[in-house]
Amino acid sequence: MSLSPSELPLAGVASPPDSPMLSAAVAPRSLRAPAGRLPLLVLGIVFCAWTLLHGDVWLADHVYAWEGHTWVLRHARVTQQLIHLFGRDLSAMAWLAVLAAWLVATGRTNLAPLRKPLLYLLAATALSTLLVAWIKSWSNMDCPWDLARYGGTRPYIGLFALRPAGLERGVCFPAGHAGAGYTWLALYFFLVVVKPQLRWLGLGIGVAAGLLFGISQQLRGAHFLSHDIAAAAICWACAMALHAAFWPARAVRAEETGSATTGSRAGVPVE
Repeated sequence: MSLSPSELPLAGVASPPDSPMLSAAVAPRSLRAPAGRLPLLVLGIVFCAWTLLHGDVWLADHVYAWEGHTWVLRHARVTQQLIHLFGRDLSAMAWLAVLAAWLVATGRTNLAPLRKPLLYLLAATALSTLLVAWIKSWSNMDCPWDLARYGGTRPYIGLFALRPAGLERGVCFPAGHAGAGYTWLALYFFLVVVKPQLRWLGLGIGVAAGLLFGISQQLRGAHFLSHDIAAAAICWACAMALHAAFWPARAVRAEETGSATTGSRAGVPVE
């Protein structure tokens, strides 16, 4: 007895092609490529070159002069109230929304395939935010508005320079607010797993949020550009590392090999 092709079971397929269930099964393979490490390498090179060429001071000098040699946008409604305060709260609310979605998924069988990706998104965004805050606590870098060069009282001390004893500690590197935007770079990895065709949208959201928050803070005198570059690199590294931890390459290859074997068996007519 032979079964028609329409009657044969489809191995590894438990949902239509556009559903998260299928995407979660096949998408991790696309992240095994070294391309995921390329942005981190580029950010590292740009950071080192920008720092060695004293790009921070050059750019801040121009911004400060453009604002009339005072940080006129430091307390502006758009930069402080809307982008800084509301933007920070919006990022926190987005994280709580992901937490709520994960809690719902844990209680519903039909959403089971989303549990692991949602947990990954929660962990990646939380880890990158905490890591940026932790590094800020000991990096001992000043904000532009603290420096005598820009109306403050402290001398400019580079990232790798020795800080004079007795000088008040700085807590401005990396950029925490830009990090609250760049933390959503993890959406790229999340969507590769859940809905691969939207992964670039996820990447765009993370980049746009980080740029908006970061540029706004530079205009306020709160951060140098290198602070933002470092925050972006940390967030991308956390997202990439946690993806590798959640979907190890060896386990993904084993799952794909098993699915391929089952699929080949399912395609053999039964006599």
